[in-house]
Amino acid sequence: MKNHFYKQKQNAEKTRLMQWPVKAAMALFCSVFLLASVMAQTPAATSVSGKISDSQGAVPGASVVEKGTSNGTTTDTEGKFTLQLSAGAKTLTVSSVGYIAQDVDVTGKSDVQVILMEDQKTLNEVVVIGYGSLNKREVSSAITHLSSKDLLRVGSNNPLMAIQGKVAGLSVTNTSSADPNSSPSIQLRGASSRSAGLGPLFVVNGIPGGNIDNINQNEIESIDVLKGGAASAIYGTRGSNGVIVITTKKGSTQSRLFYDGYTTFDYPTNQLSVLSKDQFLANKRGVDFGGNTDWMKEVSRTPAFSHKHTLQFSGGNGKTNYFSSIDYRDANGIDLRSAKREYGGRVNINHATENKIFELTFSAAPRYAKTSGADYSGFNYALTLNPTVPVRDTSGRYNYINSGFFANNPVERAKSVLQDQEIKYLDMNGSAKVNILDNLNTIVTFGEVSSSFRNMNFTPSDITTVINGNGRNTASQSLDENDQKSLEWLGNYFLDFNKHSVKLLAGYSYQLFTSSGFSASNENFPSNVLTYNNLGTGLWNLEKGINNVGSYKNSSKLIAFFGRVNYDFDQKYYFSASLRREGSSKFGYDNKWGYFPATSVAWRLTQENFLKDVSWLNELKLRADYGETGNQDFGNYLSLDTYGGYGYYQYNGTSYQVWGPSQNTNYNLRWERAINFNAGLDFEILSNKISGSLNYYVRTNKDLLGSYNVPNPPNIQGSTFANVGTMRNTGLELQISAAVINKADFSYNLGLTGAYNDNKFVSFSNELFKGQTYIDVVGFPAPGSPGNIQRLQENKRIGSFYALKSAGVNDNGALLVYNKNGDIVPANQTNNDDKQFVGNGLPKFTMGLSNSFRYKNWDLSVFLRGAFGYKLFNTYAFYLGTPATQENANVLTSAFDGGKYSKLTSPTTYSSLSDYFLEPGGFVKIDNVTLSYTQPIKAKFIQSARVYATTRNLATFTKYTGGDPDLVQVNGLYPGVNNSLNYYPSTTQLLLGLQLTF
Repeated sequence: MKNHFYKQKQNAEKTRLMQWPVKAAMALFCSVFLLASVMAQTPAATSVSGKISDSQGAVPGASVVEKGTSNGTTTDTEGKFTLQLSAGAKTLTVSSVGYIAQDVDVTGKSDVQVILMEDQKTLNEVVVIGYGSLNKREVSSAITHLSSKDLLRVGSNNPLMAIQGKVAGLSVTNTSSADPNSSPSIQLRGASSRSAGLGPLFVVNGIPGGNIDNINQNEIESIDVLKGGAASAIYGTRGSNGVIVITTKKGSTQSRLFYDGYTTFDYPTNQLSVLSKDQFLANKRGVDFGGNTDWMKEVSRTPAFSHKHTLQFSGGNGKTNYFSSIDYRDANGIDLRSAKREYGGRVNINHATENKIFELTFSAAPRYAKTSGADYSGFNYALTLNPTVPVRDTSGRYNYINSGFFANNPVERAKSVLQDQEIKYLDMNGSAKVNILDNLNTIVTFGEVSSSFRNMNFTPSDITTVINGNGRNTASQSLDENDQKSLEWLGNYFLDFNKHSVKLLAGYSYQLFTSSGFSASNENFPSNVLTYNNLGTGLWNLEKGINNVGSYKNSSKLIAFFGRVNYDFDQKYYFSASLRREGSSKFGYDNKWGYFPATSVAWRLTQENFLKDVSWLNELKLRADYGETGNQDFGNYLSLDTYGGYGYYQYNGTSYQVWGPSQNTNYNLRWERAINFNAGLDFEILSNKISGSLNYYVRTNKDLLGSYNVPNPPNIQGSTFANVGTMRNTGLELQISAAVINKADFSYNLGLTGAYNDNKFVSFSNELFKGQTYIDVVGFPAPGSPGNIQRLQENKRIGSFYALKSAGVNDNGALLVYNKNGDIVPANQTNNDDKQFVGNGLPKFTMGLSNSFRYKNWDLSVFLRGAFGYKLFNTYAFYLGTPATQENANVLTSAFDGGKYSKLTSPTTYSSLSDYFLEPGGFVKIDNVTLSYTQPIKAKFIQSARVYATTRNLATFTKYTGGDPDLVQVNGLYPGVNNSLNYYPSTTQLLLGLQLTF
């Protein structure tokens, strides 16, 4: 891209120099005319002088205009100006291309010094695309660019939580965000698959398949979300769910040392409320054991305390620069057990030879973490345990609990059972670039992304459940290792002549993926001291004649050839086309290779003569793009003949492993195919004070992967993994940024994102596999036999609730529903034929609203997030929120608060799934509030200090009564329902931080 940017800079300089005499002449003419007018009419006029600068120095050619008039001038090469003001003039408007316009109060002033802020939304902004970058004006597909300034401040386990709600159409959810070991679910433009992966492809520093868990938020320079098919098609079989490109920071010629440290305090919020001891006994819920225990309090750490520290240093000269970062994090969850201690670092080195012919880069990022897994069951027990049971008995030992809904002592379990994990990450990449000509270069890039997870579990023999059970302690270990190696070659050619500009890209990509691991377990150890560290001393495997040892290894390859052409005429009309031919070892023999074409066009209407004179319209660009992408995110060897073990067979006193075919062959297995269309509009108005984009998309996913029933025989197995089915997503996305107020001492910027998504499952069948038109999904566990709550059906949205339609409650406390004939009957007198579609759990609308205020050295940001137009099934109310819940178990206060759930007193309809438990899921959150103060310091060793405070999940406004609606997953194929009672409360997080720049 070097030649391209050089040309741009050269053209911009020519334009500025050509305009200079004209501007100077106009300024001189205006000055003479105004001076004559002032002398003739009002001798009280005054003069003001000053200098316009930015963070780097003087800004020449900046416009300085008396607000509300045509009286103005421009700055000279040193950024200085002098302007004769009209009588009574109070405000100057200062503006320049690439900067945010600023109003300056000049009342009583003869000299002003103005520092302009760079406009991050201008057309000169660099947007990273697949295998390259473009200026924003050149982009003809749907891409959202975020700089490091756009990221939310949040103490989380994953940097992508910092962009939650910031990108229209991108859903980032975490149903247990207070667990330091949890990871968010990320989905772009709706669900797109049945059995393959639903998440986007991550590209970190140009390496496809990069590891986002190995990135410190402070290391991120920018995030580019490739939403349009034309943008993501260059990644072929992994581009169907979109692409997120993350670029980390690099060094510069300016030496810099930076420290960022913060502490967080997490407090449970929006908790489910259960009966107290007195309420429990008053409603005759169970036996009185004499205690008074708040089990939710007993299983929680309040507040949960965490801290993180990052130290970065960078520098260099004109030929070599470096950026290094090291960090340490010590985090605790709100349950008694979860914790994470991690150490990480990153180094980026860039070097260019004296003649700039050779450019080398190298990056390495190691990370080590030791974790203790959360005990999710602890909160389940706490909701249902009898509050009169003490945690410990009279002798100080943990009470043995063996009755109730869940029979366990959660405090004992959390403090005695070990569930540890050691994690190691290592990401490395490097490149060698040869600038053959000013407009011709070639790049070779290598990369390796590796991870190792060692899982270690131990249950001692001295806990009450084991003492009163089989008496054996148990231990296990497993190791899972993943490695990705990549080698890519790129060739770039640029050509600018007259009004034409052409960019050509050709490339080759090779990637090898390897996974391997082992596992071992044993029981009945002579001591609890060594926990999981000496599996061979256990007697259980020896006594039973088994080994309890397993291992695996598998691999796959991706090979691709690709090319792209970008053309623009007069910076007015833009065209791009790409083609990728890719092969994967995962596919069947008859479908190893595929083609992924894409094309896009754009038209900058404001470059046309009929719009050039519209002063308030700075930019208007129409876009349209089409692209075909794939999804090969499924297991290895699923197209091949594979053999597996079928247990052991005794013969003459010897055990023999029985082997046989484990799956049906499918030589036609191929990638899922997505056909993407996007039409968009980009705009900037009112001197770039308001900018934004609007996108309409249609994505049709064909050849969906899944297991389908087949005849047996002739097939060996009763199901085959095959490409069958079609799904479609359509939607609208809006993204707006506005500099509402921009003055010297005060500014207010607003950002708005909004998205509408409509989903339809089109078909289950194709010519080869004729399946049924629906399947019932999301089965509920005991007690009772509730069955399934959702139906995946052709021509219906995913997340459609299929259950009985309620008609109230009768005098006996039994649920009444409508049967298939429309008659009202008790729910226990119905069957599956009486169910109907009663709602949907997939949000139709999502939004995010950011407000950024600056007053002198103070900064305040307030971010709101919401989702609307969907239902949530209140699983907790269904199992624990009615008087019909089984005896000797605690229940939610909703069972006896006089509300609708308290009316269900009859156990006859206890396990009947109906829309009686569907509630509006829509919500608005005050999601993130940050207040900071920055103090420049003129000292030898320090340049500035910034202190900041952040609150996350401050308040939630919703009609949903089952706790925080964010705890119910809305990504994936089955949104809007949790089909288990796993409960991990949400928290309000307080974060206090300090940043120092040296």
